[in-house]
Amino acid sequence: MVTGGARAVARCDELGVAPYSDSTDGLFRAYLTPAHAASLDRLGGWMAEAGMSVRLDPAANLIGRYEGSDPDAPALLIGSHIDSVRDAGRYDGPLGIMLGVEAVAALGGRRLPFPIEVIAFGDEEGSRFPASMLCSRAVAGTLEAGAVDVADRDGVGLIDAISTFPDTSGDFYSSRYKSALAFLEPHIEQGPVLEAEGLALGVVSGIAAQLRYQVRISGKAGHAGTNAMHLRRDALTGAAEAVLAVERIAREAGGDVVATVGRMAVGPGAVNVVPGEVEFSIDVRSGDEALRDFTAQRIGTAIEAICGDRGLGLTIEQVQDLGASPCDPKLTALLEAALVEAGHPARTLVSGAGHDTMVMASLCPTAMLFIRCEGGVSHNPVEAVTAEDADAALQVIRRFIDKLGANYVG
Repeated sequence: MVTGGARAVARCDELGVAPYSDSTDGLFRAYLTPAHAASLDRLGGWMAEAGMSVRLDPAANLIGRYEGSDPDAPALLIGSHIDSVRDAGRYDGPLGIMLGVEAVAALGGRRLPFPIEVIAFGDEEGSRFPASMLCSRAVAGTLEAGAVDVADRDGVGLIDAISTFPDTSGDFYSSRYKSALAFLEPHIEQGPVLEAEGLALGVVSGIAAQLRYQVRISGKAGHAGTNAMHLRRDALTGAAEAVLAVERIAREAGGDVVATVGRMAVGPGAVNVVPGEVEFSIDVRSGDEALRDFTAQRIGTAIEAICGDRGLGLTIEQVQDLGASPCDPKLTALLEAALVEAGHPARTLVSGAGHDTMVMASLCPTAMLFIRCEGGVSHNPVEAVTAEDADAALQVIRRFIDKLGANYVG
């Protein structure tokens, strides 16, 4: 007999290849692409099979609704994101959605005092457009004015992309929810702690704060053979020194501070031309918001000094600021109780990775369940979870839902 957890894992695997990937060589499912559309079509079928009505909101979030005994009660939201990074694993995001579908299916028609909505956010990773978590920010009502006036690397604007996406209509900002009972996000840990401790599951107490920047260093392009070394204004060598400064300063900060340069574009990009312009990203994170901000300030000051010494132009644009986000204590306690009752040791941990949960905290109380992943590896094709761990997570989610229903006061 196939368990609900095994089916959830198998469905993630099914969505790991074309046509559910924009790449024929590995998984890459970007927001508002044909692979995204195909995935929503398949996922919508699974939601319907579980007894949910299905809709697509103006931000291209797919939402399956399972009615409660009181249709006017605020809904419990369960879900995660359906998009991926480039060359991705199959479970970061989709597993949480599939477990939500399985939790509803397991109710077998039984009604709770409140509705349940399983939501698949279209963008969390920011792998197509410059900012991440666009879709959960739309739902939570925290999307800044003008945030959708962005374009991808090919110059395609977000508004143009969504206007041609199947079955979407209306104002992007109208995806905002007026209220919700709670938001639960099941998610792979993306780290090695649970595996190292021999645990299948853990409860997240909070999510680290993160800052993102887009940096542009400009120099002077020129012929690689005729530009003397001492006269060059090489944007790439300046950027290289800047990247090393990012690493050094984050290490010096200590604690849980991490800083990453994950994307870089070099222009003009010819083998025989001194680079005249470089753009790159900086991502700074810590559970301590003040320490994060201090580290980011030191990084910015260091890069300014590097560019000044080298005669290079510099712009640093902050593109995202997500504060530290503690999960709701009452929901966390319910989730911990469900974990223990299901036969697992109590374990709480902080998430160093950002998640839609931190955005949804602006709308309603939040909780998050971590699921062990092999080697702590994520954002990588070797990302792996077991059907047994997924099923264990499903059992805890079902107990959590029942506890929430028993404690519900309309």
